[in-house]
Amino acid sequence: MNEQEAVNIIRIGGVLVYPTETLFAIGADAMDERAANRVARIKGRPVSKPLPLIIGSIDQLDLVAESVSPELLKLTRLFWPGPLSILVKAREELPSAVKDSRGYTSVRWTDHSHAAELCLKARTPLIATSANMSGKPGTGVAAELDAELTIMVEGVYTPDPGPKGGNPSTVVEPLTENKIKIFRDGVVTREQLTRAGFVIVD
Repeated sequence: MNEQEAVNIIRIGGVLVYPTETLFAIGADAMDERAANRVARIKGRPVSKPLPLIIGSIDQLDLVAESVSPELLKLTRLFWPGPLSILVKAREELPSAVKDSRGYTSVRWTDHSHAAELCLKARTPLIATSANMSGKPGTGVAAELDAELTIMVEGVYTPDPGPKGGNPSTVVEPLTENKIKIFRDGVVTREQLTRAGFVIVD
């Protein structure tokens, strides 16, 4: 499958497996309620676990976030593009499957070239949850993708370079006065965050 075929799948509301920085992801147009619900059903993902998002440029943040605080801007300036997922108050029109009970969603500007290009050429943020059935491990190797999952999607896009593997993205929520809360430790370390001037609140 080439890039244009992958973009076309996204544009028609299909579900796609594609590479990100660390693992292969399963995703779709993040603005499409039906597609988002399909991703959750295919994975068997609990409703209580909202689907995370990626964007292909800082301009696409406005499609996801209701507002942008100084703390959010500082995080994006220092750590994006890259493996820092940030919890933001989601725009009302985003599907319920990507939002938690507070109306927040997780988003990062991906630094994987092919994933970013998919967002830019499809002109939408993408759902980016690991391409595995819920409870099973994800993979960064195309040959190890779960056939049970791949037969239920419209396409599997495996260009080079593939995912690097390793730790997942770090997930944080910006609070106020340079304070942040860490929801998942990952590639971006606590030391890097504190060195950048952020105070970590437990």
